[in-house]
Amino acid sequence: MRRAFSDSLLKLATADDSVIFLTGDLGFGVFDDFIAAFPKRYINVGVAEAHLVDCAAGLALEGWRPIVYSIASFMTGRAYEQIRVSVGYHKLPVMIVGAGGGYLYGDSGVTHHAKEDLGLMALVAGMTVVAPGDPNEVEHLLPQLSTLGGPSYIRIGRFGEPRFEAPAPINVGQARMLRDGKRIGIVTTGTVVIQALAAVDQLATEGIHPVLCHFHTVHPIQVDALDHLLSRVDSIVVVEEHGLQGGLGAAVAYRCVQSGRLPHIVRLGPGDDLVLGNPKQEELRQELGFDAHGIANTCRRLWDSRSA
Repeated sequence: MRRAFSDSLLKLATADDSVIFLTGDLGFGVFDDFIAAFPKRYINVGVAEAHLVDCAAGLALEGWRPIVYSIASFMTGRAYEQIRVSVGYHKLPVMIVGAGGGYLYGDSGVTHHAKEDLGLMALVAGMTVVAPGDPNEVEHLLPQLSTLGGPSYIRIGRFGEPRFEAPAPINVGQARMLRDGKRIGIVTTGTVVIQALAAVDQLATEGIHPVLCHFHTVHPIQVDALDHLLSRVDSIVVVEEHGLQGGLGAAVAYRCVQSGRLPHIVRLGPGDDLVLGNPKQEELRQELGFDAHGIANTCRRLWDSRSA
């Protein structure tokens, strides 16, 4: 995913002279091609995320299209006031990139955990918030975000995430129907979609066929796609690597209340507690039950209970 981001960034800058990239002392070796091609459009402000965002806001006011990059927990937490006031208040076209959202840096400890990043960014007025599921989505969504008239946030992963193929188009603001089915609807955002795909493929061999709908755009969420799904299923399984507040699960629950459709909702993902120690992301997903095995087991229980 990070390689897809750096390659797409280089293409954007080649096509648009107003694209300028700022980093908070991160990405060494990742952006060498960009630096070689556009040394005057690369700014390393050092370990100073608030300054990073204020620099980007000033550049945007002068007609540039800044893209700022740091670890997700630092990018959204340390610089939240600057994002809200300097960027959000002025509705500036600044793209904010959070590397390692969720528990990708789980083994680096609480300081590097970013289970609140999507919710924090969704609170900023006019912010578009996306969490791609694979490198394909990064490559398609990044150029679209770069043309928006206001701010955006994109959560990206590491190197080596698998790609998945699906006929559903990849457009900002539009959900993707990845698997058709009945009775149970699985909704995902971010890289946990890979876990959900593995679960659905396993369930298909057992005669269980849930719908899988992927919302790479968390805010604003595509309401009509969610309403269509709610009209077709009895149960919803939300899978997200995010806290309880402000993420996909909260958006789904809010829409259910608004629409008057109240299916049985199960949310799989982290809770409110901080994760102490240095567990790996895969270990956390397994422990908290939102890996492929946990998703499949949840769907089996729902399928059996509805059948009964």
